[in-house]
Amino acid sequence: MRTDEFDYALPESLIAQAPAEKRDASRMMVLHRAEGRIEHRQFSDLPDYLAAGDLLVLNDTRVIPARLFANKTREGTGGGKVEFLLLEELPSGEHPSGGVFSARWSALMRCRRRPKPGESVRLNDGETDLAIEEDLGEGKVVLRATGKRPFREAIAAVGIPPLPPYIHRKGATEEQRARDILRYQTIYAAHPGAVAAPTAGLHFTPGVFSALDAKGVGKAFVTLHVGIGTFRPVTAERVEDHRMEEERWTLPQETADAIRRARAAGGRIVAVGSTSVRTLETAAAEQGAAFPEEGAGRTGIFIRPPYDFRATDAMLTNFHLPKSTLIMMVSALAGKDFVLGAYREAVKERYRFYSYGDCMLIL
Repeated sequence: MRTDEFDYALPESLIAQAPAEKRDASRMMVLHRAEGRIEHRQFSDLPDYLAAGDLLVLNDTRVIPARLFANKTREGTGGGKVEFLLLEELPSGEHPSGGVFSARWSALMRCRRRPKPGESVRLNDGETDLAIEEDLGEGKVVLRATGKRPFREAIAAVGIPPLPPYIHRKGATEEQRARDILRYQTIYAAHPGAVAAPTAGLHFTPGVFSALDAKGVGKAFVTLHVGIGTFRPVTAERVEDHRMEEERWTLPQETADAIRRARAAGGRIVAVGSTSVRTLETAAAEQGAAFPEEGAGRTGIFIRPPYDFRATDAMLTNFHLPKSTLIMMVSALAGKDFVLGAYREAVKERYRFYSYGDCMLIL
């Protein structure tokens, strides 16, 4: 299957640069697969489409302020600025002594002249050194951070939300940064580790959850720490030649129990976002007939047409980039032609696209 089969035309003006004023005020396109029918609603109408016994499965990962800036002030680096996007914390190995904290992370690094392995730069908190331990290629490095406070505290102090590049924030005010810290995060985020938000969950509010509770719709949580693998562009001409980068996932026992009860009652498993789908389908593939059971691990699952969904009955998702692995997943669930037709209608109806944009419910 060719990658360009998943292309579509999108005016740049429809790429959302800010979230809706209220989370649940986003628009929601509803796709009825069995009938090939589309409706246009608001996200606050979600309870109208779910029934008692259905189960929402949400990803409770928490986005860390993973974008960092450093200065080449150390000997041998020649001056200048360096930008990092933290990806994943690594085993630290031996810790320095004397009250100095140490941590190791994989990261993407961007600058005019790349520091070499063995060189250090100074984080813009003025007190944390970042040594380049290893160059992994394709912009990736292994960092060792050392300083007088835990590195996660330094990240919290000076890191900024890792907004995707299509959201423009050059010259952003402190008010805008504070708003992004609040809104580029689900209200139920619990476990730090993601470098991108599970964006389908950004629309939920306490009011929507209360309405779902009153209707008898359950909710349960998985954790998948979203990495760059979910969003890396597909550069291969053939879809089958693309390889996903692995991400860490956990499916707790209480979630497995909730899935079992929902299935026994005839309810649907409604995955909130592609990352919840990937977690559920990974667990189902690994556990086989034993699914659902608790589990954890790393997944590089690439869901694309044709695919036999084992654990997902319906899905809530945002609108995705052309030729991305995400639009391929949605096409596997709802059919490529139906999905691309829905995207063309979304453009015509001027829906807002991507992370801060509107959403789609696939039933």
